[in-house]
Amino acid sequence: MKKLTPDDPETRSADLLAENIENLKTLFPEAFTEGKVDFDVLRQLLGGAVDEREEKYGLNWHGKRRARQLALTPSTGTLRPCPGDSMDWDTTQNLMIEGDNLEVLKLLQKSYAGKVKLIYIDPPYNTGKDFVYADDFQENIRNYLEITGQVDGMRRKISSNTEASGRFHTDWLNMMYPRLKLARNLLREDGLIAISIDDNETDRLRSACAEIFGEENFAAQFVIKSNPRGSQSNTFSASVHEYVLCYLRNAQAVNSMTISLSEDMLEEYKHENGNGKYRLLGLRLRGGAWRRVERPLLYFPIFVDPTTESISLGQTVRHTYKVLPIQPSTGEEGTWRWSQTKIQKEIDKLIAKKVSREGIEQWDIFQKDYVNDADGGQRGTKAKTIWDEKEFNLKNALFARS
Repeated sequence: MKKLTPDDPETRSADLLAENIENLKTLFPEAFTEGKVDFDVLRQLLGGAVDEREEKYGLNWHGKRRARQLALTPSTGTLRPCPGDSMDWDTTQNLMIEGDNLEVLKLLQKSYAGKVKLIYIDPPYNTGKDFVYADDFQENIRNYLEITGQVDGMRRKISSNTEASGRFHTDWLNMMYPRLKLARNLLREDGLIAISIDDNETDRLRSACAEIFGEENFAAQFVIKSNPRGSQSNTFSASVHEYVLCYLRNAQAVNSMTISLSEDMLEEYKHENGNGKYRLLGLRLRGGAWRRVERPLLYFPIFVDPTTESISLGQTVRHTYKVLPIQPSTGEEGTWRWSQTKIQKEIDKLIAKKVSREGIEQWDIFQKDYVNDADGGQRGTKAKTIWDEKEFNLKNALFARS
């Protein structure tokens, strides 16, 4: 990692607004007149992609335009290296930056834009208290009601909104929005952002992230059992959970999102051959559209050689026992998980085994699911959406606020 000096250009923030204008000029040069954007021409060039509706679905609040502009405003600060306060300055591969996170995010744009694999943030939860930020988003109740049209010139209330309901959401969104915009710029194409949050602002956060990252890039909303005893702050219930909301920069650039297999999971891989350890997974589809009438092409016989336990799609001298995807308890016709084409290509991954059902032995077809992938690395598994392990509760302060 390059060591910074006060004179390095990396210590100053990028001009994101200027970059956006240059990018727009590259794509639509004819939409610029005397250096300014001609929006009438731009609308014509974009055609049907422009939404001209006065009423449209979206998240809006007082101050949103200012919050969006704030993300584009260059920082007035610089990064100042502190070798004297650092450990292993000449050899460390880590970088810790201390300062206001909005300013730091701006300063990181020049060197780290599009390079970050994972961002985890633990923002302040909106508990109805006032926010005090250098962004100067804080407004008193009276000023807020005047700006948003909830009182008349005599400061008489003309809205049924409560004094706090909108303002607290507004303050919080104005604080979060520019930071999320800048965080997205830092993520590389297959990058992910994870955000801790509770019930107070989950809906607003998810709407803001859908706007900034795109609804199609939603990855997960994990439920974290953070307080097993239950918080007593809610009037009507004792909350035991919080959330971690995850969005991808570009879901199309990510094949899967997995975690390491647990020790209990690894114990399932108790078989082994020349290709490594594997477990047996039934080839018959057990959920979803599993009935023959729903997916008739996935209903076909598989023939078994009782001596070698090998299989074939056609009956042969050795492959004499026919197996169909029949639901054992009801006798209904089901389907296989694999098509005949896939079976032909990966037939070496399938094996027949005798199983006992209701005291009757019969052959069934199984997939050899290997613990290692094609590159030799250990496979992962999809993370479950509820995390109730002890290490995630408040006592351990992992993915939770203490």
